[in-house]
Amino acid sequence: MDNIKFIQLTPEQIKEIVADVIKPQIEGLKENFKLKEPETLLTRKETAELLKINLSTLWAWTNKGLVKSYAIGNRIYYKRHEILETLIEIKSKK
Repeated sequence: MDNIKFIQLTPEQIKEIVADVIKPQIEGLKENFKLKEPETLLTRKETAELLKINLSTLWAWTNKGLVKSYAIGNRIYYKRHEILETLIEIKSKK
């Protein structure tokens, strides 16, 4: 950034400097530091219902590595965003 001398500047000129130089930088920071949504964990049953499959299919897909599971104690959970990212768009040929 250029050296800016504030000697003999009017308040309006200082406002212009702030608007031209500092505001865009603040807006850029706001874009990079947005609050993230909390992680949604799904149970095995909720995940199977979301995918419209039965629990044995979910178990098989987990064992094959198609979906990733997480354990807390003896409970198994799936991250909702990861399940949705696993879905593959099928492009039909027309």
